[in-house]
Amino acid sequence: MRTLICLLALAASAAQAQPWPAKPIRMIVSFPAGGPSDLLGRALIQKLTEQLGQNIVADNRVGAGGNLGIGLAAKAPPDGYNLLITSPTIAISPSLYAHLDYDAARDLAPVARLASIQNVLLVHPTVPVKTLKDFIALARAHPGKLNYGSGGPGTTNHLANELFMTLTQIKMVHVPYKGATIATLSLMGGEVDEVIVSVASVMPQIRAGKVRPLAVLAESRIATLPDVPTSKEAGVDDFVMPIWYAVFAPIAMQKELVSRLNQEINRALASPDLRERLIGAGMDPWPGTPDDLGKLVKSETARYAAIIKRAGLKPE
Repeated sequence: MRTLICLLALAASAAQAQPWPAKPIRMIVSFPAGGPSDLLGRALIQKLTEQLGQNIVADNRVGAGGNLGIGLAAKAPPDGYNLLITSPTIAISPSLYAHLDYDAARDLAPVARLASIQNVLLVHPTVPVKTLKDFIALARAHPGKLNYGSGGPGTTNHLANELFMTLTQIKMVHVPYKGATIATLSLMGGEVDEVIVSVASVMPQIRAGKVRPLAVLAESRIATLPDVPTSKEAGVDDFVMPIWYAVFAPIAMQKELVSRLNQEINRALASPDLRERLIGAGMDPWPGTPDDLGKLVKSETARYAAIIKRAGLKPE
């Protein structure tokens, strides 16, 4: 019996000493395949696979407004082989859903920021305005007559417009669609007057003159739209709403693994080929520490809660 116990102890010790990663890693992606967000996830996965010498497998889990994938990651084993890429959904959902099957602060450990994408406010070319101030004046002169499209209730493009209406004291009608891409197509078809979407997703339409940009919702002008003013330059303070992406892990994962992953992700983001690929797709690489990400989630959760409360949106 003593010999058996010693053998089991040695086996357990050997398993613990096994270098990480010793097998493929699952990266849960809480948004669907296709589009800028999926491009980011797959580009990062490719680079990390090269760096770690181990396969990383994308597991797209879509549903429940992005919460299906987050909840799955929250319940996954904290062994370093289950990671999550998500977006501001993790900061928005606590104020939108009354019954989530996870608590981000309790169940998930921040690992690393990845990138941010700036949003742009667009109008259909037939809307008789050239500037954001003109659009606000038009909306004030005709309350409830203009409408805006979004990717659905609680999405960043919906909440960005709720913030816009609060800051400017205008009233527009919300027209939700099943995704921001469909909302943009509806704008191009003249079904809605305005949408707020990521710059990365609409550059071809802007260049073709199918939509008119009035302002980017960023702190400073962006290289891909140098002639489009920021929201502040256009006359609306505090109207900044980027889309950011980050990696999380189950909360009990070893701190050493969190630190190692953070270093590897920041190394990947600093590599010239990945930087070029992301910037070319309209994304800004955004490295940082786990603590930086933790502070971001905390501040964004509070900010979105205030926007949702002011808009009178009720948890589902």
